[in-house]
Amino acid sequence: HMKTPHVLQVALCTLSVLSLSFGGESKARSCSEVRQAYNAKGFSLVNVPHQEISGEHLRVCPQGYTCCTIEMEEKLSQQSKVEFENLVEETSHNIRTTFVSRHKKFDEFFLELLDNSEKSLNSMFTRTYGKLYMQNSEVFQDLFTELKRYYTGGNVNLEEMLNDFWSRLLERMFQLLNSQYHFTDDYLECVSKYTDQLKPFGDVPRKLKAQVTRAFIAARTFVQGLMVGREVANRVAKVNVVPACIRALTRMLYCPYCRGMPGLKPCHNYCHNVMRGCLANQADLDAEWNVFIDAMLLVADRLEGPFNIEAVIEPIDVKISEAIMTMQDNSMQVSAKVFQGCGQPKPSSMGRSARGISDVFNARFRPYTPEERPTTAAGTSLERLRVVWRTMQHSVIDIKEKLKESKRFWSNLPDDICAKGKLTESDEEQCWNSHTKGRYFPEVVKDGLTNQANNPEVDVDITRPDTLIRQQIMALRVMTNKLKNAYNGNDIYFQDSSDEGSASGSGSGCPDGCTTEFVFVGTEAPVIGADRSDERAAAAGKSASPRPTRLLVMAALALPLWALQTRWR
Repeated sequence: HMKTPHVLQVALCTLSVLSLSFGGESKARSCSEVRQAYNAKGFSLVNVPHQEISGEHLRVCPQGYTCCTIEMEEKLSQQSKVEFENLVEETSHNIRTTFVSRHKKFDEFFLELLDNSEKSLNSMFTRTYGKLYMQNSEVFQDLFTELKRYYTGGNVNLEEMLNDFWSRLLERMFQLLNSQYHFTDDYLECVSKYTDQLKPFGDVPRKLKAQVTRAFIAARTFVQGLMVGREVANRVAKVNVVPACIRALTRMLYCPYCRGMPGLKPCHNYCHNVMRGCLANQADLDAEWNVFIDAMLLVADRLEGPFNIEAVIEPIDVKISEAIMTMQDNSMQVSAKVFQGCGQPKPSSMGRSARGISDVFNARFRPYTPEERPTTAAGTSLERLRVVWRTMQHSVIDIKEKLKESKRFWSNLPDDICAKGKLTESDEEQCWNSHTKGRYFPEVVKDGLTNQANNPEVDVDITRPDTLIRQQIMALRVMTNKLKNAYNGNDIYFQDSSDEGSASGSGSGCPDGCTTEFVFVGTEAPVIGADRSDERAAAAGKSASPRPTRLLVMAALALPLWALQTRWR
Protein backbone atom coordinates (compact mmCIF):
# COMPACT_ATOMS: atom_id res chain seq x y z
CA HIS A 1 0.00 0.00 0.00
CA MET A 2 2.95 2.23 0.49
CA LYS A 3 3.88 1.90 -3.23
CA THR A 4 0.54 3.06 -4.58
CA PRO A 5 0.65 6.69 -3.45
CA HIS A 6 4.27 6.96 -4.65
CA VAL A 7 3.44 5.57 -8.10
CA LEU A 8 0.41 7.81 -8.26
CA GLN A 9 2.57 10.84 -7.33
CA VAL A 10 5.12 10.04 -10.04
CA ALA A 11 2.34 9.55 -12.58
CA LEU A 12 0.73 12.85 -11.67
CA CYS A 13 4.09 14.68 -11.92
CA THR A 14 4.75 13.13 -15.30
CA LEU A 15 1.31 14.13 -16.57
CA SER A 16 1.82 17.62 -15.20
CA VAL A 17 5.15 18.06 -17.03
CA LEU A 18 3.71 16.63 -20.25
CA SER A 19 0.71 18.91 -19.91
CA LEU A 20 2.92 21.97 -19.46
CA SER A 21 5.12 20.83 -22.30
CA PHE A 22 2.24 20.30 -24.71
CA GLY A 23 0.53 23.47 -23.54
CA GLY A 24 3.65 25.55 -24.16
CA GLU A 25 4.24 23.92 -27.51
CA SER A 26 0.62 24.40 -28.45
CA LYS A 27 0.87 28.14 -27.62
CA ALA A 28 4.12 28.52 -29.57
CA ARG A 29 2.62 26.74 -32.55
CA SER A 30 -0.42 28.96 -32.85
CA CYS A 31 -0.35 31.40 -35.82
CA SER A 32 -3.52 33.30 -34.96
CA GLU A 33 -1.69 36.60 -34.20
CA VAL A 34 0.34 36.24 -37.39
CA ARG A 35 -2.79 35.59 -39.45
CA GLN A 36 -4.42 38.69 -37.97
CA ALA A 37 -1.36 40.91 -38.62
CA TYR A 38 -0.83 39.45 -42.10
CA ASN A 39 -4.48 40.08 -43.01
CA ALA A 40 -4.20 43.67 -41.67
CA LYS A 41 -1.48 44.26 -44.28
CA GLY A 42 -4.07 43.54 -46.95
CA PHE A 43 -3.03 39.98 -47.76
CA SER A 44 -5.41 37.04 -48.23
CA LEU A 45 -5.52 34.38 -45.50
CA VAL A 46 -5.96 31.57 -48.03
CA ASN A 47 -3.24 28.93 -47.44
CA VAL A 48 -1.93 30.82 -44.37
CA PRO A 49 -1.31 28.14 -41.70
CA HIS A 50 -3.24 28.16 -38.42
CA GLN A 51 -0.36 26.48 -36.65
CA GLU A 52 3.41 26.47 -37.18
CA ILE A 53 4.79 24.28 -39.91
CA SER A 54 8.28 23.06 -40.73
CA GLY A 55 10.33 25.92 -42.27
CA GLU A 56 12.88 24.15 -44.52
CA HIS A 57 11.32 25.92 -47.52
CA LEU A 58 12.16 29.44 -46.27
CA ARG A 59 14.92 31.34 -48.13
CA VAL A 60 15.35 34.41 -45.92
CA CYS A 61 13.87 33.78 -42.47
CA PRO A 62 15.08 31.19 -39.90
CA GLN A 63 14.17 27.66 -41.01
CA GLY A 64 12.78 26.32 -37.71
CA TYR A 65 9.07 25.95 -37.09
CA THR A 66 7.32 28.83 -38.83
CA CYS A 67 4.00 30.52 -39.57
CA CYS A 68 5.15 31.41 -43.11
CA THR A 69 4.76 29.56 -46.37
CA ILE A 70 7.17 30.30 -49.24
CA GLU A 71 4.45 32.43 -50.88
CA MET A 72 4.05 34.46 -47.67
CA GLU A 73 7.79 35.05 -47.44
CA GLU A 74 7.86 36.29 -51.03
CA LYS A 75 4.94 38.66 -50.44
CA LEU A 76 6.52 39.96 -47.25
CA SER A 77 9.78 40.52 -49.15
CA GLN A 78 7.97 42.70 -51.67
CA GLN A 79 6.19 44.46 -48.79
CA SER A 80 9.59 45.15 -47.18
CA LYS A 81 10.87 46.75 -50.38
CA VAL A 82 7.79 48.97 -50.76
CA GLU A 83 7.84 50.01 -47.10
CA PHE A 84 11.55 50.86 -47.27
CA GLU A 85 11.04 52.99 -50.38
CA ASN A 86 8.18 54.77 -48.63
CA LEU A 87 10.28 55.30 -45.49
CA VAL A 88 13.02 57.01 -47.50
CA GLU A 89 10.44 59.09 -49.39
CA GLU A 90 8.68 60.15 -46.16
CA THR A 91 11.89 60.90 -44.27
CA SER A 92 13.22 63.02 -47.15
CA HIS A 93 9.85 64.72 -47.77
CA ASN A 94 10.69 67.91 -45.87
CA ILE A 95 14.04 68.47 -47.54
CA ARG A 96 12.53 67.87 -50.99
CA THR A 97 9.52 70.16 -50.47
CA THR A 98 11.83 72.83 -49.02
CA PHE A 99 13.78 73.06 -52.27
CA VAL A 100 10.61 72.96 -54.38
CA SER A 101 8.74 75.67 -52.45
CA ARG A 102 11.73 77.96 -51.89
CA HIS A 103 12.77 77.75 -55.52
CA LYS A 104 9.24 78.73 -56.56
CA LYS A 105 9.09 81.66 -54.12
CA PHE A 106 12.49 83.10 -54.95
CA ASP A 107 11.82 82.78 -58.66
CA GLU A 108 8.45 84.55 -58.41
CA PHE A 109 9.87 87.39 -56.30
CA PHE A 110 12.83 88.05 -58.57
CA LEU A 111 10.73 88.05 -61.74
CA GLU A 112 8.25 90.40 -60.06
CA LEU A 113 11.12 92.74 -59.19
CA LEU A 114 12.14 92.74 -62.85
CA ASP A 115 8.59 93.42 -64.01
CA ASN A 116 8.17 96.30 -61.57
CA SER A 117 11.51 97.73 -62.63
CA GLU A 118 10.50 97.71 -66.27
CA LYS A 119 7.12 99.30 -65.51
CA SER A 120 8.77 102.06 -63.49
CA LEU A 121 11.25 102.89 -66.24
CA ASN A 122 8.54 102.82 -68.89
CA SER A 123 6.30 105.11 -66.83
CA MET A 124 9.02 107.66 -66.06
CA PHE A 125 10.44 107.75 -69.59
CA THR A 126 7.00 108.06 -71.18
CA ARG A 127 6.22 111.09 -69.01
CA THR A 128 9.68 112.58 -69.46
CA TYR A 129 10.43 111.98 -73.17
CA GLY A 130 6.94 111.33 -74.52
CA LYS A 131 6.70 110.24 -78.16
CA LEU A 132 10.48 110.27 -78.54
CA TYR A 133 10.79 107.49 -75.96
CA MET A 134 7.83 105.54 -77.32
CA GLN A 135 9.38 105.54 -80.81
CA ASN A 136 12.59 104.04 -79.37
CA SER A 137 11.16 102.03 -76.46
CA GLU A 138 12.14 98.68 -77.98
CA VAL A 139 15.78 99.43 -77.06
CA PHE A 140 14.79 99.43 -73.37
CA GLN A 141 12.27 96.60 -73.72
CA ASP A 142 15.00 94.45 -75.27
CA LEU A 143 17.27 95.22 -72.30
CA PHE A 144 14.72 93.82 -69.84
CA THR A 145 13.82 90.91 -72.13
CA GLU A 146 17.47 89.86 -72.25
CA LEU A 147 17.90 90.30 -68.49
CA LYS A 148 14.90 88.01 -67.93
CA ARG A 149 16.21 85.54 -70.49
CA TYR A 150 19.59 85.45 -68.75
CA TYR A 151 18.01 84.96 -65.33
CA THR A 152 15.78 82.12 -66.56
CA GLY A 153 18.80 80.24 -67.95
CA GLY A 154 18.97 81.62 -71.48
CA ASN A 155 22.15 81.62 -73.52
CA VAL A 156 22.92 85.30 -72.90
CA ASN A 157 26.31 86.90 -72.35
CA LEU A 158 25.49 89.70 -69.92
CA GLU A 159 28.52 91.81 -70.74
CA GLU A 160 27.95 91.64 -74.50
CA MET A 161 24.24 92.30 -74.04
CA LEU A 162 24.84 95.43 -71.96
CA ASN A 163 27.48 96.66 -74.42
CA ASP A 164 24.94 96.13 -77.19
CA PHE A 165 22.32 98.15 -75.26
CA TRP A 166 24.64 101.17 -74.94
CA SER A 167 25.73 100.85 -78.58
CA ARG A 168 22.12 100.86 -79.76
CA LEU A 169 21.30 103.80 -77.48
CA LEU A 170 24.29 105.67 -78.89
CA GLU A 171 23.11 105.02 -82.46
CA ARG A 172 19.60 106.35 -81.68
CA MET A 173 20.94 109.35 -79.74
CA PHE A 174 23.51 110.17 -82.39
CA GLN A 175 20.85 110.28 -85.09
CA LEU A 176 18.58 112.50 -82.98
CA LEU A 177 21.42 114.87 -82.11
CA ASN A 178 22.51 115.06 -85.74
CA SER A 179 19.13 114.99 -87.45
CA GLN A 180 20.44 117.20 -90.30
CA TYR A 181 22.39 114.22 -91.64
CA HIS A 182 21.40 110.93 -93.24
CA PHE A 183 23.11 107.86 -91.78
CA THR A 184 23.36 104.45 -93.44
CA ASP A 185 23.40 101.22 -91.41
CA ASP A 186 27.11 100.82 -92.12
CA TYR A 187 27.78 104.32 -90.81
CA LEU A 188 25.81 103.64 -87.61
CA GLU A 189 27.75 100.42 -87.12
CA CYS A 190 30.93 102.50 -87.32
CA VAL A 191 29.44 104.92 -84.74
CA SER A 192 28.77 102.09 -82.27
CA LYS A 193 32.45 101.11 -82.38
CA TYR A 194 33.29 104.41 -80.67
CA THR A 195 31.19 103.62 -77.58
CA ASP A 196 34.13 102.46 -75.45
CA GLN A 197 36.67 104.92 -76.83
CA LEU A 198 34.61 108.12 -76.55
CA LYS A 199 32.60 107.19 -73.43
CA PRO A 200 29.66 109.32 -74.66
CA PHE A 201 27.55 108.26 -71.65
CA GLY A 202 30.26 108.97 -69.09
CA ASP A 203 31.02 106.33 -66.48
CA VAL A 204 27.43 105.08 -66.13
CA PRO A 205 27.80 102.07 -68.48
CA ARG A 206 30.91 100.74 -66.69
CA LYS A 207 29.35 100.99 -63.23
CA LEU A 208 25.99 99.63 -64.33
CA LYS A 209 27.68 96.71 -66.07
CA ALA A 210 29.66 95.76 -62.96
CA GLN A 211 26.57 95.98 -60.76
CA VAL A 212 24.13 94.21 -63.08
CA THR A 213 26.65 91.48 -63.85
CA ARG A 214 27.40 90.68 -60.22
CA ALA A 215 23.76 90.91 -59.25
CA PHE A 216 22.30 88.72 -61.96
CA ILE A 217 25.07 86.14 -61.75
CA ALA A 218 24.36 85.76 -58.02
CA ALA A 219 20.58 85.64 -58.41
CA ARG A 220 20.58 83.25 -61.36
CA THR A 221 23.17 80.92 -59.83
CA PHE A 222 21.26 80.88 -56.53
CA VAL A 223 17.97 79.93 -58.17
CA GLN A 224 19.80 77.29 -60.24
CA GLY A 225 21.29 75.95 -57.02
CA LEU A 226 17.82 75.59 -55.51
CA MET A 227 16.76 73.74 -58.66
CA VAL A 228 19.78 71.40 -58.56
CA GLY A 229 19.20 70.72 -54.85
CA ARG A 230 15.59 69.87 -55.64
CA GLU A 231 16.50 67.52 -58.49
CA VAL A 232 19.28 65.75 -56.57
CA ALA A 233 17.05 65.24 -53.51
CA ASN A 234 14.21 63.91 -55.66
CA ARG A 235 16.44 61.47 -57.54
CA VAL A 236 18.35 60.20 -54.50
CA ALA A 237 15.10 59.72 -52.55
CA LYS A 238 13.99 57.20 -55.19
CA VAL A 239 16.32 54.57 -53.79
CA ASN A 240 17.56 51.61 -55.84
CA VAL A 241 16.81 48.59 -53.62
CA VAL A 242 19.18 45.72 -54.49
CA PRO A 243 18.31 42.05 -53.72
CA ALA A 244 20.76 41.85 -50.78
CA CYS A 245 19.03 44.84 -49.20
CA ILE A 246 15.57 43.34 -49.76
CA ARG A 247 16.66 40.15 -47.96
CA ALA A 248 18.04 42.18 -45.01
CA LEU A 249 14.88 44.30 -44.84
CA THR A 250 12.64 41.22 -44.92
CA ARG A 251 14.66 39.56 -42.16
CA MET A 252 14.40 42.71 -40.03
CA LEU A 253 10.78 43.72 -40.66
CA TYR A 254 8.88 40.48 -41.30
CA CYS A 255 10.79 37.45 -40.08
CA PRO A 256 9.22 38.12 -36.64
CA TYR A 257 5.90 37.26 -38.36
CA CYS A 258 7.27 33.90 -39.42
CA ARG A 259 8.48 33.28 -35.87
CA GLY A 260 5.00 33.99 -34.47
CA MET A 261 5.87 37.43 -33.03
CA PRO A 262 4.33 39.92 -35.46
CA GLY A 263 4.33 42.81 -32.95
CA LEU A 264 8.05 42.57 -32.21
CA LYS A 265 10.06 45.58 -33.44
CA PRO A 266 13.72 45.33 -34.50
CA CYS A 267 16.57 46.33 -32.16
CA HIS A 268 17.88 49.87 -32.69
CA ASN A 269 21.46 48.94 -33.63
CA TYR A 270 20.22 46.09 -35.81
CA CYS A 271 18.12 48.61 -37.77
CA HIS A 272 21.17 50.89 -38.08
CA ASN A 273 23.28 48.18 -39.69
CA VAL A 274 20.52 47.28 -42.15
CA MET A 275 19.90 50.91 -43.12
CA ARG A 276 23.58 51.77 -43.40
CA GLY A 277 23.99 48.82 -45.72
CA CYS A 278 20.95 49.69 -47.82
CA LEU A 279 21.76 53.44 -47.88
CA ALA A 280 25.53 53.16 -48.23
CA ASN A 281 25.60 55.05 -51.53
CA GLN A 282 23.30 57.79 -50.26
CA ALA A 283 25.69 58.41 -47.37
CA ASP A 284 28.52 58.94 -49.87
CA LEU A 285 26.55 61.87 -51.28
CA ASP A 286 26.80 63.65 -47.93
CA ALA A 287 30.28 65.19 -48.24
CA GLU A 288 29.52 66.84 -51.58
CA TRP A 289 26.03 67.82 -50.40
CA ASN A 290 27.47 69.65 -47.37
CA VAL A 291 29.96 71.56 -49.54
CA PHE A 292 27.10 72.48 -51.90
CA ILE A 293 24.96 73.74 -48.99
CA ASP A 294 27.88 75.87 -47.71
CA ALA A 295 28.28 77.39 -51.19
CA MET A 296 24.53 78.12 -51.34
CA LEU A 297 24.77 79.87 -47.96
CA LEU A 298 27.67 82.00 -49.23
CA VAL A 299 25.65 83.24 -52.21
CA ALA A 300 22.59 83.74 -49.97
CA ASP A 301 24.75 86.10 -47.91
CA ARG A 302 25.21 88.15 -51.07
CA LEU A 303 21.45 88.34 -51.53
CA GLU A 304 20.58 89.19 -47.95
CA GLY A 305 21.54 91.88 -45.49
CA PRO A 306 20.46 94.99 -43.60
CA PHE A 307 19.06 97.39 -46.16
CA ASN A 308 17.00 100.55 -46.05
CA ILE A 309 15.43 100.81 -49.49
CA GLU A 310 14.31 104.41 -48.92
CA ALA A 311 17.94 105.46 -48.52
CA VAL A 312 19.04 103.98 -51.86
CA ILE A 313 20.27 106.42 -54.49
CA GLU A 314 18.22 107.03 -57.65
CA PRO A 315 16.76 104.14 -59.60
CA ILE A 316 18.14 102.84 -62.86
CA ASP A 317 15.84 104.99 -65.01
CA VAL A 318 17.48 108.08 -63.49
CA LYS A 319 20.92 106.60 -64.19
CA ILE A 320 20.08 106.01 -67.84
CA SER A 321 18.73 109.55 -68.01
CA GLU A 322 22.01 110.78 -66.53
CA ALA A 323 23.78 108.93 -69.32
CA ILE A 324 21.50 110.59 -71.90
CA MET A 325 22.24 114.02 -70.40
CA THR A 326 25.96 113.32 -70.51
CA MET A 327 25.60 112.40 -74.18
CA GLN A 328 23.75 115.70 -74.79
CA ASP A 329 26.47 117.68 -73.00
CA ASN A 330 29.22 116.04 -75.04
CA SER A 331 27.30 115.84 -78.31
CA MET A 332 29.53 118.33 -80.19
CA GLN A 333 32.81 116.62 -79.24
CA VAL A 334 31.36 113.13 -79.79
CA SER A 335 29.96 114.05 -83.21
CA ALA A 336 33.23 115.67 -84.30
CA LYS A 337 35.30 112.62 -83.35
CA VAL A 338 32.82 110.26 -85.02
CA PHE A 339 32.85 112.33 -88.21
CA GLN A 340 36.64 112.25 -88.10
CA GLY A 341 36.74 108.47 -87.67
CA CYS A 342 33.76 107.37 -89.77
CA GLY A 343 33.76 110.16 -92.40
CA GLN A 344 31.49 113.13 -93.07
CA PRO A 345 27.89 111.96 -93.45
CA LYS A 346 25.62 113.13 -96.25
CA PRO A 347 23.11 115.89 -95.41
CA SER A 348 19.53 114.77 -94.97
CA SER A 349 17.27 115.52 -97.95
CA MET A 350 14.77 117.03 -95.46
CA GLY A 351 17.36 119.38 -94.02
CA ARG A 352 17.92 120.01 -90.33
CA SER A 353 14.87 119.91 -88.13
CA ALA A 354 13.66 123.37 -87.21
CA ARG A 355 13.47 122.31 -83.58
CA GLY A 356 16.53 122.52 -81.39
CA ILE A 357 17.93 119.63 -79.40
CA SER A 358 16.34 120.85 -76.19
CA ASP A 359 12.94 120.84 -77.88
CA VAL A 360 13.52 117.36 -79.29
CA PHE A 361 14.18 116.07 -75.78
CA ASN A 362 11.19 117.90 -74.36
CA ALA A 363 13.56 119.97 -72.20
CA ARG A 364 16.52 118.53 -70.33
CA PHE A 365 15.65 115.74 -67.96
CA ARG A 366 16.02 116.73 -64.32
CA PRO A 367 16.08 113.80 -61.89
CA TYR A 368 13.53 113.84 -59.08
CA THR A 369 14.73 114.62 -55.61
CA PRO A 370 13.39 112.22 -52.96
CA GLU A 371 10.76 114.80 -51.97
CA GLU A 372 9.58 115.17 -55.56
CA ARG A 373 9.13 111.47 -56.25
CA PRO A 374 5.92 110.95 -58.24
CA THR A 375 2.86 109.57 -56.48
CA THR A 376 1.21 108.45 -59.73
CA ALA A 377 1.63 105.08 -61.43
CA ALA A 378 5.42 105.24 -61.09
CA GLY A 379 5.12 105.99 -57.38
CA THR A 380 2.78 103.05 -56.95
CA SER A 381 5.21 100.68 -58.67
CA LEU A 382 8.04 102.00 -56.47
CA GLU A 383 6.03 101.21 -53.37
CA ARG A 384 5.12 97.80 -54.74
CA LEU A 385 8.81 97.18 -55.36
CA ARG A 386 9.60 98.00 -51.75
CA VAL A 387 6.99 95.46 -50.60
CA VAL A 388 8.34 92.77 -52.95
CA TRP A 389 11.92 93.48 -51.88
CA ARG A 390 11.10 93.19 -48.17
CA THR A 391 9.18 89.95 -48.75
CA MET A 392 12.10 88.62 -50.77
CA GLN A 393 14.54 89.55 -48.00
CA HIS A 394 12.53 87.44 -45.56
CA SER A 395 12.43 84.66 -48.16
CA VAL A 396 16.24 84.56 -48.41
CA ILE A 397 16.57 84.49 -44.60
CA ASP A 398 14.07 81.59 -44.51
CA ILE A 399 15.93 79.73 -47.26
CA LYS A 400 19.20 80.09 -45.35
CA GLU A 401 17.66 78.50 -42.24
CA LYS A 402 16.26 75.60 -44.24
CA LEU A 403 19.58 75.05 -46.02
CA LYS A 404 21.42 74.87 -42.70
CA GLU A 405 18.93 72.25 -41.47
CA SER A 406 19.61 70.09 -44.52
CA LYS A 407 23.33 69.64 -43.83
CA ARG A 408 24.42 66.04 -43.12
CA PHE A 409 20.94 64.91 -44.16
CA TRP A 410 22.06 61.88 -46.20
CA SER A 411 24.44 60.43 -43.61
CA ASN A 412 21.78 60.99 -40.92
CA LEU A 413 19.09 59.25 -42.97
CA PRO A 414 19.57 55.81 -41.28
CA ASP A 415 19.32 57.50 -37.85
CA ASP A 416 16.12 59.29 -38.87
CA ILE A 417 14.54 56.11 -40.23
CA CYS A 418 15.60 53.99 -37.23
CA ALA A 419 14.29 56.47 -34.67
CA LYS A 420 13.49 54.67 -31.40
CA GLY A 421 9.81 54.06 -30.76
CA LYS A 422 8.96 54.70 -34.41
CA LEU A 423 10.41 51.79 -36.36
CA THR A 424 12.59 50.23 -33.66
CA GLU A 425 12.13 49.03 -30.06
CA SER A 426 13.63 51.20 -27.31
CA ASP A 427 14.02 48.22 -24.94
CA GLU A 428 17.23 46.51 -26.05
CA GLU A 429 16.24 43.21 -24.42
CA GLN A 430 12.73 43.05 -25.89
CA CYS A 431 13.50 43.51 -29.59
CA TRP A 432 14.03 41.40 -32.71
CA ASN A 433 17.75 40.76 -33.25
CA SER A 434 17.46 38.97 -36.64
CA HIS A 435 16.67 35.48 -35.31
CA THR A 436 14.81 35.82 -31.99
CA LYS A 437 13.76 38.20 -29.21
CA GLY A 438 16.80 39.50 -27.34
CA ARG A 439 19.78 41.87 -27.31
CA TYR A 440 21.60 42.67 -30.56
CA PHE A 441 25.34 42.23 -30.06
CA PRO A 442 27.17 43.14 -33.35
CA GLU A 443 28.71 46.61 -33.55
CA VAL A 444 27.18 49.28 -35.76
CA VAL A 445 29.26 49.85 -38.90
CA LYS A 446 30.21 53.36 -40.05
CA ASP A 447 28.32 54.98 -42.93
CA GLY A 448 29.45 55.07 -46.55
CA LEU A 449 30.06 52.36 -49.15
CA THR A 450 33.65 51.40 -48.22
CA ASN A 451 32.66 50.79 -44.57
CA GLN A 452 30.10 48.13 -45.54
CA ALA A 453 32.66 45.39 -46.19
CA ASN A 454 32.08 44.09 -42.65
CA ASN A 455 28.34 44.81 -42.40
CA PRO A 456 26.89 41.77 -40.60
CA GLU A 457 23.38 42.26 -42.02
CA VAL A 458 23.67 43.39 -45.66
CA ASP A 459 25.98 41.84 -48.22
CA VAL A 460 27.16 45.04 -49.97
CA ASP A 461 29.39 44.98 -53.04
CA ILE A 462 31.71 47.88 -52.21
CA THR A 463 33.39 47.67 -55.63
CA ARG A 464 30.23 48.78 -57.47
CA PRO A 465 29.12 52.31 -56.54
CA ASP A 466 25.59 53.29 -57.55
CA THR A 467 25.77 55.07 -60.94
CA LEU A 468 22.85 57.39 -60.24
CA ILE A 469 24.38 58.55 -56.94
CA ARG A 470 27.75 59.20 -58.64
CA GLN A 471 25.92 61.31 -61.25
CA GLN A 472 24.28 63.35 -58.49
CA ILE A 473 27.64 63.83 -56.76
CA MET A 474 29.01 65.20 -60.04
CA ALA A 475 25.97 67.48 -60.50
CA LEU A 476 26.51 68.89 -56.99
CA ARG A 477 30.23 69.38 -57.66
CA VAL A 478 29.52 71.31 -60.86
CA MET A 479 26.88 73.47 -59.16
CA THR A 480 29.15 74.15 -56.17
CA ASN A 481 31.86 75.39 -58.50
CA LYS A 482 29.35 77.73 -60.13
CA LEU A 483 28.17 79.02 -56.76
CA LYS A 484 31.69 79.72 -55.52
CA ASN A 485 32.41 81.69 -58.67
CA ALA A 486 29.11 83.56 -58.45
CA TYR A 487 30.06 84.58 -54.90
CA ASN A 488 33.08 86.34 -56.42
CA GLY A 489 31.07 87.83 -59.30
CA ASN A 490 32.30 85.41 -61.99
CA ASP A 491 29.98 83.65 -64.39
CA ILE A 492 30.76 80.10 -65.35
CA TYR A 493 29.20 78.00 -68.10
CA PHE A 494 28.93 74.26 -68.23
CA GLN A 495 27.15 71.56 -70.15
CA ASP A 496 24.13 70.60 -68.08
CA SER A 497 24.12 66.80 -68.18
CA SER A 498 20.61 66.70 -66.71
CA ASP A 499 19.26 68.74 -69.61
CA GLU A 500 19.93 66.16 -72.33
CA GLY A 501 22.90 67.95 -73.77
CA SER A 502 21.47 71.46 -73.94
CA ALA A 503 23.85 74.16 -72.81
CA SER A 504 23.11 75.92 -69.58
CA GLY A 505 24.45 79.32 -68.71
CA SER A 506 25.25 82.43 -70.63
CA GLY A 507 27.68 83.17 -73.41
CA SER A 508 28.86 80.69 -75.97
CA GLY A 509 27.93 77.61 -73.98
CA CYS A 510 30.06 74.50 -73.96
CA PRO A 511 31.36 72.21 -76.74
CA ASP A 512 29.35 69.06 -77.36
CA GLY A 513 29.90 66.29 -74.90
CA CYS A 514 31.66 68.19 -72.12
CA THR A 515 30.30 67.92 -68.62
CA THR A 516 32.83 69.33 -66.21
CA GLU A 517 35.05 71.65 -68.23
CA PHE A 518 34.41 75.23 -67.30
CA VAL A 519 34.72 78.44 -69.27
CA PHE A 520 35.14 81.62 -67.28
CA VAL A 521 33.70 84.86 -68.55
CA GLY A 522 35.41 87.91 -67.18
CA THR A 523 33.43 91.03 -66.42
CA GLU A 524 34.65 94.49 -65.77
CA ALA A 525 35.54 94.68 -62.07
CA PRO A 526 33.54 91.53 -61.30
CA VAL A 527 35.19 90.25 -58.15
CA ILE A 528 33.88 91.40 -54.82
CA GLY A 529 36.78 93.09 -53.14
CA ALA A 530 38.42 94.19 -56.38
CA ASP A 531 38.86 97.85 -57.29
CA ARG A 532 38.58 99.07 -53.71
CA SER A 533 41.40 101.64 -53.76
CA ASP A 534 39.13 104.62 -54.33
CA GLU A 535 36.63 103.19 -51.83
CA ARG A 536 39.30 103.28 -49.14
CA ALA A 537 40.29 106.81 -50.13
CA ALA A 538 36.67 107.96 -50.03
CA ALA A 539 36.06 106.13 -46.77
CA ALA A 540 38.78 108.21 -45.13
CA GLY A 541 36.67 111.29 -45.69
CA LYS A 542 33.26 109.69 -45.42
CA SER A 543 33.02 107.03 -42.73
CA ALA A 544 29.34 106.39 -43.41
CA SER A 545 30.04 104.72 -46.73
CA PRO A 546 28.36 101.31 -47.03
CA ARG A 547 30.50 98.19 -46.65
CA PRO A 548 31.52 96.55 -49.96
CA THR A 549 30.20 93.18 -48.78
CA ARG A 550 26.67 94.61 -48.75
CA LEU A 551 26.87 96.12 -52.21
CA LEU A 552 25.57 93.09 -54.05
CA VAL A 553 22.40 92.83 -52.00
CA MET A 554 20.42 95.53 -53.73
CA ALA A 555 22.01 94.88 -57.07
CA ALA A 556 20.94 91.25 -56.96
CA LEU A 557 17.41 91.79 -55.81
CA ALA A 558 16.33 95.12 -57.18
CA LEU A 559 18.99 96.53 -59.45
CA PRO A 560 16.89 96.52 -62.59
CA LEU A 561 15.12 99.42 -60.92
CA TRP A 562 17.54 100.58 -58.27
CA ALA A 563 21.22 101.45 -58.28
CA LEU A 564 23.37 100.16 -55.47
CA GLN A 565 23.71 102.20 -52.35
CA THR A 566 27.26 103.17 -53.15
CA ARG A 567 29.21 105.89 -54.83
CA TRP A 568 29.34 106.07 -58.61
CA ARG A 569 33.05 106.15 -58.89
